[in-house]
Amino acid sequence: SCISLFEKWPYCLKRCSYCNFNKYIPRSVNHVLMTECLQKETRTLLQLSQVSKITSVFFGGGTPSLAQPSTIAALIGTVSKHAQLSADAEVTLEVNPTPAGKARLRDFVAAGINRFSIGTQSLCDASLRVLGRDHNALQALQTLSEARTLCPGRVSVDVMFGLPGQSVESWESELEEVLSVCDDHVSLYQLTLERGTSLFRQVKLGELSVPSDDITATMYRSARKRLEKAGFLQYEVSNFAKDNAVSAHNIGYWKAQQYIGIGPGAHSRFVPLALGGVHREARTQTLEPDVWMWEVWHHGHGTRRRMQLSHLGQLEEVLVMGLRMTEGISHQGAAVLLGWHGIVGQYFASAAALLGDIVSHVQTRTLSCHSGLTDREGGNGAPSTPPVRKEH
Repeated sequence: SCISLFEKWPYCLKRCSYCNFNKYIPRSVNHVLMTECLQKETRTLLQLSQVSKITSVFFGGGTPSLAQPSTIAALIGTVSKHAQLSADAEVTLEVNPTPAGKARLRDFVAAGINRFSIGTQSLCDASLRVLGRDHNALQALQTLSEARTLCPGRVSVDVMFGLPGQSVESWESELEEVLSVCDDHVSLYQLTLERGTSLFRQVKLGELSVPSDDITATMYRSARKRLEKAGFLQYEVSNFAKDNAVSAHNIGYWKAQQYIGIGPGAHSRFVPLALGGVHREARTQTLEPDVWMWEVWHHGHGTRRRMQLSHLGQLEEVLVMGLRMTEGISHQGAAVLLGWHGIVGQYFASAAALLGDIVSHVQTRTLSCHSGLTDREGGNGAPSTPPVRKEH
């Protein structure tokens, strides 16, 4: 009866050098039409799921802080009309820490946002230029300060390591600065060189170089120790929180709970009860915004692909996702999460070999800092497969 919701704003002002997300840089944006289509697809998929309660809402992208606050308010209103959105539900917005993003924070809070995820990435201007970001360190600090004033205890900061030109010493110094200004949640992401990005080409051509695997592993271990000393509890491979300020939305992903993804390229995992469904489906929305809007306008949704998930497939996701978290996953936990008990026992035997392989693989890659678990918060909505790659 409970589900989390991801709303995707697909547009950006520019493409960062390392990013291979499904995002678009348009000449202009029809905010009215996009808002109406997001509302329409939200209504359709909520009705299909017949869910009664929304546990969290995450606005990701793209760059959702480019959306108008009225769009955010309209979408939260639509959710509240078709399902129960409790007063204490976590409602997060990813923010690009530019002056324009900072200026809208107060209006976003008035629209219903109660948590911010700030895409700082670095507090080194040289690194920000290499990454192709459109903000500088001072602007990031100013945005963080404003966000903490508006949502104290509910601000997350994203920071990347393993960047071109970065040393262990410069990383430790930068992390100290982050700790002096951050709130109660920090997400650490190792840079992943994605094929097709400009940064990948620059490194491949020898124009830039990234730290070695051993150095990035040292960076990761050093950061974990420093964050623990500062009172942060690591609850997932890349995520740390103080005072239990964990990301409820992302925990829903990692615990294999149901979620609905709205917008171009979003993914979902839910049971379409309104269609007589009894099994969880994996759904993927059409990628290209203009095509997606046409489909939503004419059909109520832009679902491009549906696939029923087998019990074993779901169990595999529970294992992979659960291993991201410090608490891991147990036999009993898998049964509770998936809502079926006898079947879990039946499949755990066949999954045991898989689990052993996964544990060995994750331990090896985590110790060498090769985990590839560099999804920024919120993911790209719901990942199409367990996100052992790039949140969020």
